[in-house]
Amino acid sequence: MTKPSSLIPHPPSPRFAALPPLALYIHIPWCARKCPYCDFNSHEARGAVPEARYVAALLADLEQALPAVWGRRVYSVFFGGGTPSLFSARTIDAVLAAVRARLPLAPDAEITLEANPGTVEAGKFREFRAAGVNRLSVGIQSFEPRHLKTLGRIHDGREARSAIEVARASFENFNLDLMYGLPGQTPDEARADIEAALGYDPPHLSCYHLTIEPNTYFHRHPPALPDDDAAAAMQEGNEAELAARGYEHYETSAWARPGRRCAHNLNYWTFGDYLGIGAGAHSKLSFPDRIVRQMRVKRPERYLEAAERATPVQEEHAVAAGEIGCEFMMNALRLNQGFPAGLFEERTGLPLTTVLRGLDEAERRGLIERDHARLAPTPLGQRYLNDLIQIFLPEQAVV
Repeated sequence: MTKPSSLIPHPPSPRFAALPPLALYIHIPWCARKCPYCDFNSHEARGAVPEARYVAALLADLEQALPAVWGRRVYSVFFGGGTPSLFSARTIDAVLAAVRARLPLAPDAEITLEANPGTVEAGKFREFRAAGVNRLSVGIQSFEPRHLKTLGRIHDGREARSAIEVARASFENFNLDLMYGLPGQTPDEARADIEAALGYDPPHLSCYHLTIEPNTYFHRHPPALPDDDAAAAMQEGNEAELAARGYEHYETSAWARPGRRCAHNLNYWTFGDYLGIGAGAHSKLSFPDRIVRQMRVKRPERYLEAAERATPVQEEHAVAAGEIGCEFMMNALRLNQGFPAGLFEERTGLPLTTVLRGLDEAERRGLIERDHARLAPTPLGQRYLNDLIQIFLPEQAVV
C-alpha cells in the first residue's frame, strides 16, 4: 500500500553551487516530405517557406529569452528539424552571427546542422561550413532503395553516397544516421547498411531501431516489421561490426571515433541546460534554486505570430523536486560508461541520497554497478533500459 502523502518525505529543493553548461537548440520545422515514422514537430513544405520571417521570429524569441540566460556561455549549437538544410547558408550564417552578438559563444563550440542527402541540400554543404557550421549530421537511414522508399525518404542510395562524399570533403566532423528493424529488412541487409556507412570512415554514427510512435502514419497503418529475434540479431551485428572497427559505443544509439562524441547530445545526457528556440522547441534551464522547463508554440504559423508578439513560450513550469532525480537518471543512464557520482548533485542541485532507494533496487536487480566514484548500467541494464529507468519514477501518493 502506498503511503499517504503526509507520510512521504518531501525532497529538498535544489540548490546549485554553479549552473550546468548551456547549449542552444534552434528548430527549423519544415521538411521536403513528412516521413511516415516521424513524430517530431516537422511540417511538409508546400511552396516556399517563410525563411526571412522565420529568422526574424527566431531572433525575437532569443531576445525574449536573454534575461533567463544572461551572461552564460554557450558550448554547443544544434540546428535541428525538420530539415535545416532546406534553409540557405546565408540564413544560417545570419542566425549564427545574431547568436554571437547576444550570447558568449565558446571559441571551440560544436555547431551542428542536420541535413538530408538530397541533391539540393548536399549542394549547400560547403557553404554551410563556410557559414560557421563545423559538424554535419546526415540522415542516411539506409542505402537500400526499397527501404528508403518505404521510409518515405526523398533520396536514393546513389544520392546518399554522393552526399557523404561531399560531407567528408567539407567537414572533419560529421555524423551519419542509420536505422534498422525496417519493414521487410533482414539481418544481412542491416549489416550491408552498416558496412556501406563504415566504408566512408565517419567520425560518428547514430544507429536507431525503428519504433512506431503515436501520431505517425506508421502508427495508423502499421507495417510488417522484423520479429524480435531478427531485430536483436541486427542490433548485435551492428554492435559487433562497429566494435571491430574501433568505434566506442558510448550511448544507447551512438558510436564515435576517439574525440568525436557529440558534445551537444552529451550535454543532454549529462543533464546540462539547453535553451531551445523555434517552433515547438523545448528548454531546460537551471536557476540557483530551481529547474525550469519550457515549450515554444508548436505550429509554425502560430509560432511566427507569437514570436512577433514577444510571447513564443507556450508552456513553462518548474520541475517538481521529486521528479528531478528521475529526469537525471532517464538521461544519464543512457551512457554506457555511466557517470561520476558527483555529477548527480552538480547537475540536479540535490544530494545523491534522494535516489538512494532506486539505486539500491537497481543494483539488487543487476541493472547497475556502482562504487564511491561512478555509477553505470550493466550490460543487462543497457539491454533493459526502460525497466531500469522505471525504478526511479517518483512515488505516487494516495490522497
